[in-house]
Amino acid sequence: MIPAIRKAYNESFTKEKYEAFLKELHEAFPGELDFRVAETPIFVPKDFTTKILDACETIVDIIVDPKFKELTDKSIPPNVKAPGDTVHTQFIAFDFGICINEAGEYEPQLIEMQGFPTLFAYEILLDDVFRKHFTVPENFDCYLNGYNRESYIKLLKEIIIGDHSPENVILLEIFPRQQKTRIDFFCTEEYVGIKMVCLTELIKEGKKLYYMNDGKKTEVKRIYNRVIFDDLHQQSAEVQKQGKLFFEELEVEWCPHPDWFYRISKFTLPLIQHPYVPQTYYLNEIKQLPDDLENYVLKPLFSFAGQGVVIDITQEDIDNVKDPENWILQKKVKYADVIETPDVPAKAEIRMFYFWKEGEPRPIAVNNLGRLSKGKMIGVRYNKDKEWVGGNFCYFEAP
Repeated sequence: MIPAIRKAYNESFTKEKYEAFLKELHEAFPGELDFRVAETPIFVPKDFTTKILDACETIVDIIVDPKFKELTDKSIPPNVKAPGDTVHTQFIAFDFGICINEAGEYEPQLIEMQGFPTLFAYEILLDDVFRKHFTVPENFDCYLNGYNRESYIKLLKEIIIGDHSPENVILLEIFPRQQKTRIDFFCTEEYVGIKMVCLTELIKEGKKLYYMNDGKKTEVKRIYNRVIFDDLHQQSAEVQKQGKLFFEELEVEWCPHPDWFYRISKFTLPLIQHPYVPQTYYLNEIKQLPDDLENYVLKPLFSFAGQGVVIDITQEDIDNVKDPENWILQKKVKYADVIETPDVPAKAEIRMFYFWKEGEPRPIAVNNLGRLSKGKMIGVRYNKDKEWVGGNFCYFEAP
């Protein structure tokens, strides 16, 4: 995106440097990094950063509005509504594609968002290791709004742990050591100082939860929640039975509460009007379908990781939808071939991390991750056997 920096980076890049970088990254937690790491970060110019933050802040304006919870009550499927909802989520992630508009200019376009955690801790490690092996241009940083490594970790700890002792706070997931993103769980243990616990390991006594902490039964007072109900519903009957804990009155705090996974999601997209947010409609509210259906994508509201998305829509696809209230029609965006690589250019997505500390009027942008792709969609399955693709992050030019 910044030609001089991209040219300098690509010319100084060697396979040996990349392999040394990967070796150190893998050695941090051997065997736990289970996805491809791209050969390059994304260098983002300040004008583009301003655009992406403007879109985020406009969406945040909607989320902090007192009416937001009422507007999104229908977003939560009745079978997964959990008690003990909180005033707001502690975390928001905004996914933007780097796109090209009709004037040939680069612009961000919102793809999805979630009121749910992502790889917050792993990105600390990624930046640390990258800086040991590659040169980062002056005035560029992965952290935003004046945050640095130390203050970012401090804020992450404060939000996740709250007023509790770390031993009374857990990272909760379903079989966390088997998840593709488990590297982040190990990093969370390292940087935040809490343990990852499998849903199946929780012990319920009355309204209290406990886990075995190095052989000692320890009360759980706060949960850093990483369980996605889509995943839970695909588990065995035994695991799903344990999952009923989510729907019981418990003496435990949620960070974030499960409802926010749905409140800030694809469901929210039709509520937003912004040049960097593609036009989106609830399928059941469309009176006249667009004539140019080929310029839209059809997405189920309640699915995760791109499952069920129809890219090349036909009238038959629309007719086959039995529950239009659970689908959206979203205008397609044109990803730019923006990252020059040794063979063909790569497309890119940027995920912005927003943290919302208790007592603050609104969340704040603090960090990011990125993904490079040369396939039809961003995702591992579309980028097999390709290079200069995979997970990465951005360095933003200082304003």
